[in-house]
Amino acid sequence: MQQQVPADRGQRRTSPFRYGVGMFGTSIPINLIKGSMLYFYVELLGMDATVFAGVYAIYGILDAIDNPVFGYLSDRTRSRWGRRKPYLVVGSLVLLGAMIALFSVPGSVAASATSLVIWFAVFAILSEMADSLINANYGALLPELFPAERVRASANGIRQGAQLVAMILALGLTPVLAQNVLGCPVDAVGCTDPTVGYSRLAVIFGVIGVGVILYMAFGIRENPAIADEKRPPFFASIRQIVTNRYFWTIGVVNACYGSAIAIVLNGLQFYVRYVLGGGGLEATILQVAVVVGAIGMLALWARAVRRYGAERVWKTALPIAALAFVPIYFADSLLTAVLAGLCIAVGYSGVLATNDLIMARVLDDDARRHGIHREGIFLSAFGVLGRLNGLIVAGALASLTLFFGFRNGADPGDDPATAFRVYLSVYPTILLAIGTVVSRFVHVPGWNGSDDDSGDGVSEHGGSPRAERVETFRGDLGD
Repeated sequence: MQQQVPADRGQRRTSPFRYGVGMFGTSIPINLIKGSMLYFYVELLGMDATVFAGVYAIYGILDAIDNPVFGYLSDRTRSRWGRRKPYLVVGSLVLLGAMIALFSVPGSVAASATSLVIWFAVFAILSEMADSLINANYGALLPELFPAERVRASANGIRQGAQLVAMILALGLTPVLAQNVLGCPVDAVGCTDPTVGYSRLAVIFGVIGVGVILYMAFGIRENPAIADEKRPPFFASIRQIVTNRYFWTIGVVNACYGSAIAIVLNGLQFYVRYVLGGGGLEATILQVAVVVGAIGMLALWARAVRRYGAERVWKTALPIAALAFVPIYFADSLLTAVLAGLCIAVGYSGVLATNDLIMARVLDDDARRHGIHREGIFLSAFGVLGRLNGLIVAGALASLTLFFGFRNGADPGDDPATAFRVYLSVYPTILLAIGTVVSRFVHVPGWNGSDDDSGDGVSEHGGSPRAERVETFRGDLGD
């Protein structure tokens, strides 16, 4: 095959570090939101848990709807700044404002149950939409910027490591920072406003997160050859995606995994308070231990991926992750909870190390078969299933009121400890068990129709001009 001169000749290529560190910026805001929003509104502001669950269900539905729309718009965009960069910049700025407002509830609003619900709904949904816009574009860049699998795995390893570091800050340190450094614990004598620490932290983490996103966005170099491709049609793309067998297998597995993690993020501060009898410091110790453990295990899982391939490691990590949530049910002290949390870290890091590599292969397969790059809408369509975890989280939360009488911090029911043991252990175990079963029916596509993860990222596309341009671009990036 005679290759054409690539359109990007002479341009700088995107550094895997520059791209990967962007995950630090995207993760800080959303982890603060996911990890503290429930505690902030239900425990500190007294919102009824069933009301929160209702709003969260709407949040989940809108989250699922806007994903394919954002992906479609991104795939069709042609601008001097590229397809993805404009949305990363706009989305990050909207997220900054919405997140700060979400955790900065005026006293007059907090005093009215109706006003509080409206405030929560508006800014939670706006934050969600901005996060969807950012991640639809950020995730779509991985297969485009790094078509060679070894380079792709390196970039993915950097971004997953960056995500875990962000989790240490936005999840692990949030309780102690918000309750003991920037604010005060809800039960402390003389604490008149236990929400102020979270409000201040939202500003700090928001500014840091947006700064890193912008640093990443202005350093990426998209493939200019893709601008010559035909713009993907919306309905035809959706039809092809939903009839793709991977949509209903890998998509369901990812949804189960995402729902399990969302439940844990939402409920961990409650678990520490009602099961362990601890506060911000104990919550920080437990979360930091889990995330640091995951960071340590991530390197081992990455080695396993290089040796055995992403698919085999992915299918091994899922059942380990399911079983890892069992010990947290029986923990009765901070020490035993930390040990149980380290078990969770083992399974969590294994899925984390492989999920995006699995998805990138599906995107490669779609581009190869249909001759068009539509990573944004494809990932976003998959995200419909994943983002519907809002409905699962809402249902799990509502079940605590139904079965255990838990409503909020002022009315926790007769046995909140058992309620949050079930919430943090039983529900994630069930979800990941379902994901494990479904994964057994998946055979992930390979670069050359094989299952070899060690390939150099070059696949046969036939003789079309588009294929030649993309193939040359791939060869240029190389290893």
